[in-house]
Amino acid sequence: MTATEWFRRDRFGMFVHWGVYSLAARHEWVKSRERMTDAEYQRYVDRFDPDLFYPREWARSARAAGMRYVVLTTKHHDGFCLWDSALTDYTVANTPHGRDLLAPFVEACRDEGLKVGFYHSLIDWHHPSFPIDGIHPQRDDEEAKAAPRDISQYREYLHGQVRELLTRYGTIDYLFFDFSYPGTSHTWGGKGAEDWGAEELLAMVRELQPDILVNDRAGIPGDFVTPEQYQPSGPMGTAWEACQTLNGSWGYDRDNFDYKSPELLVRMLVDGVSKDGNLLLNVGPTGRGQIDPEAETRLAAIGEWMRLHERSIRGCGASEYVAPADCRYTQNGDRLYLHLFSWPFKHVHLPELAGKVRYAQLLSDASEIRLEEADPNRVAENTQPGAQPAGTLTLALPVRRPETAVPVIELFLAPSA
Repeated sequence: MTATEWFRRDRFGMFVHWGVYSLAARHEWVKSRERMTDAEYQRYVDRFDPDLFYPREWARSARAAGMRYVVLTTKHHDGFCLWDSALTDYTVANTPHGRDLLAPFVEACRDEGLKVGFYHSLIDWHHPSFPIDGIHPQRDDEEAKAAPRDISQYREYLHGQVRELLTRYGTIDYLFFDFSYPGTSHTWGGKGAEDWGAEELLAMVRELQPDILVNDRAGIPGDFVTPEQYQPSGPMGTAWEACQTLNGSWGYDRDNFDYKSPELLVRMLVDGVSKDGNLLLNVGPTGRGQIDPEAETRLAAIGEWMRLHERSIRGCGASEYVAPADCRYTQNGDRLYLHLFSWPFKHVHLPELAGKVRYAQLLSDASEIRLEEADPNRVAENTQPGAQPAGTLTLALPVRRPETAVPVIELFLAPSA
């Protein structure tokens, strides 16, 4: 199985944004938002000691939620590294914790049968050679802006760190670079592919890990594209993955309770797969290393839905059939899955499917759903529905909605369908 094949099969992954910004507990961009100096930000580095970091618990939560790969931030924009890099002292080795965090994470994922992914920031607000621009924490510091900075030195550092990540931990299945932003009005001095040496960087990645998947954010095409914080309106013509938060923040944000409901999160997953995409759903562990209870509650709820409905997601993709209003189709071979975002009263009408379905059942309990083919000559009257176009298949539903986030009907297609 190729890398793209497992990615399209698995469909659902966990994103983990975690670093010293988790101690600030007010968004992973806190250093930029509050224009902190390195000295001010150092208070988080000096106190970073995640004594409740149990990566096996993360991996088990991911697997129980139906996720099949996990992607961890090795370094975010603040430049702090979760491994003991030989190229900088700005690492977990120089915190009270003092130990590599990536190795136990990788081991835990592998033990749980999960694919391993690394996120790595192309941006670095701590490195002295990274030029100050419109999103840098020191963007208002005229003295700092006047100091010479040579991005070629930073580029060498960037490539060296990626080499470390891809040679120290065995097989890495997935790499998420973040992000390019050349020439935009609000990010003067923005940076893109040339600044990163993206062509050479990607060539090195392919040489070190030939089977790895790489995203599109280094400013050149990758293996998949990454819409963030929105749901695409349809298939994108290539492999894609929606990157979504639980509450609008990637890093731990203690006072942010704008959490999406479990029902909405399930719908987002279904909606993406119905358009041939994946969902990478983020958690932001606390400064002590735990996934917070609000996030765990939602992961558990998604997991309960996936326990009964996984086969409408795993291995599925878009269907050529057009789903009715408030519904989504996913399909895997001769299995067509109808996801009902809104439960109708007694009937749902499926255009173009008359004569193409051999059997139908509620996926949650395998209870049969009766099929009725439309008679275009029948007039709707009294208790009898009618006036459906020729070729319409009608499903007779129970009045009571199944007690699940999104009910699913599994349709067994006839061989010629």
